[in-house]
Amino acid sequence: MTVPAFGLGTFRLQGDTVIHSVTNALELGYRAIDTAQAYDNEKEVGIAIKNSAVAGDDIYLTTKIWVDNLSKEALIPSLKDSLKKLNVDAVDLTLIHWPAPSSPIQLEEYMTALLEAKTLGLTKKIGVSNFNIDLLKQAIAVVGAENIETNQIELSPYLQNRQLVEFMAEQGIKVTSYMTLAYGKALQEPVIQVIAETNQQTPAQVILAWALAKGYAVIPSSTKRANLASNLQAQFITLSDQQLMKIDRLDANAREVNPEGLAPVWDQSI
Repeated sequence: MTVPAFGLGTFRLQGDTVIHSVTNALELGYRAIDTAQAYDNEKEVGIAIKNSAVAGDDIYLTTKIWVDNLSKEALIPSLKDSLKKLNVDAVDLTLIHWPAPSSPIQLEEYMTALLEAKTLGLTKKIGVSNFNIDLLKQAIAVVGAENIETNQIELSPYLQNRQLVEFMAEQGIKVTSYMTLAYGKALQEPVIQVIAETNQQTPAQVILAWALAKGYAVIPSSTKRANLASNLQAQFITLSDQQLMKIDRLDANAREVNPEGLAPVWDQSI
């Protein structure tokens, strides 16, 4: 199974908050959940899934390896620990969370260990997150493009990553967009608001529908059931070509997430 087009993100959600969010999402029809070792919520995500009426096999579960666990000695044991917390025998997708160029661990070492985790059956698919074109080329050289399911990247109307997206399309690597609403900033964008008013949709629905129309997977998060339900409806929205073009023109190479020591040298968006 490939990465579902629509999933639930759990970044910054912990404790009862993430349990309620995942529980509501599954009840509403979400079938993909995205978490990470660094989110410190894998145990709670596992609790919500276990207590759900949805069969575990019907849920596409993604987690990510944190930079402290990139070495060949640490990566697989850390993933096994994640599986224990999530209360599953395997996840559907495991990503390298950040390339961490300041880390002493080389890309070849952690990508080889990640592929071994797949071979061992700990994860069905593998991929990366926050990789630029150069790092993707290096990863492809180690494990092959066929073994890189997705590159999860910050992508919004304000940061469209066109060079990177084009390269990924050439390699058959799926784009997963995070921060699609640009920390909520894009919800206030006049162009988006006019489209939303014209279509009688919410700004969030318009942005998510735009990303989906591009073929990207999206993983918006929310603590509110009404917003979770509303966001999910973006799957059934078709924007006009003119509306899509108006959103395309908003690209400003405006990045929200750029942690020092973790992030690579980014490719220009425009």
